[in-house]
Amino acid sequence: MSNPRTIAADGTVHELRYTETPKFLQIETNLACNAKCPFCPYSHMDRGPKVMEDWVWRKIVDDTRGLGVTYRPFLINEPLSEKRLPEVIRYMKQDPTAKVEINSNGGLLTEPRARAILEAGIDLVRLSIDGFSPESHGQARVGVNYAKVVENTNRFLELRNAGGYQTIVEVRCIDMPANRAEQPAYLEYWTPRADRVLIVPLYQWPWSGQTAPVRKPCLKILDEIFFYTSGEAPLCCWDEAGRGIVGDVKTQSVLEIWNGAEMSAMRTLLNRGRRDLITLCSRCDAYKDVEFEGFKTTAATGQVPSAAGVEV
Repeated sequence: MSNPRTIAADGTVHELRYTETPKFLQIETNLACNAKCPFCPYSHMDRGPKVMEDWVWRKIVDDTRGLGVTYRPFLINEPLSEKRLPEVIRYMKQDPTAKVEINSNGGLLTEPRARAILEAGIDLVRLSIDGFSPESHGQARVGVNYAKVVENTNRFLELRNAGGYQTIVEVRCIDMPANRAEQPAYLEYWTPRADRVLIVPLYQWPWSGQTAPVRKPCLKILDEIFFYTSGEAPLCCWDEAGRGIVGDVKTQSVLEIWNGAEMSAMRTLLNRGRRDLITLCSRCDAYKDVEFEGFKTTAATGQVPSAAGVEV
């Protein structure tokens, strides 16, 4: 099951298949962030614990060694706030089939942290720099100093290049009205410096204003699994409040959760487009503009009157 989805030239998804084992695995090792971004639920989350116990994240890694997993040691947190991050990366990279990547706002990417994660063997660093001026960036990344982020990013690239590390550096900007006019200059500046430079759309978290379900399948959980600091596994990385818990790695293995009854039931409902029957998904509009084979969407409501031909 190497290709969990097949997409035609017109963008239609013609095939939905779940991988036999997860290919991407996100681990929320702590609950800390240096930013208060208006589009992120971090500032009003009230779950815990604040730190994942060492044995829990090690068990998650041990459960999945040799599977060719890409580990992402973060979820709804800033990974560079985690003092154990170099240790976590090194532990993951003991598996020669594994890769490790993080998404960061760059505010905490000091030179000591930069050297530590490069030496630990990190494979990819995505830096979210959502603007090309202090004003536009400040509207998106509240509490993060723009000038410092640019300085940190350029220094990280210098260290990467000078040390001959194979780490890929991606710089990305969320498309927003505040930065739209700056995007050509943004691309001109960062493209010669980083390995990849992207302008990406802003997604909307579930239960953040949606009033009706989008009755379509979902691509998010085809090959990914996620873990809170508690060891609980939410159905989706966009579940900040535990509305869709499908297992607990403290009492189950990662593959027991992946192949378990809860995940199977959720997949069956999602394949039928029945997000309305899953609490978390019933207020989520992710992939609303994606066309899925067998699903006919009405222009007025976004509801699905039929789903003929979809296998579950």
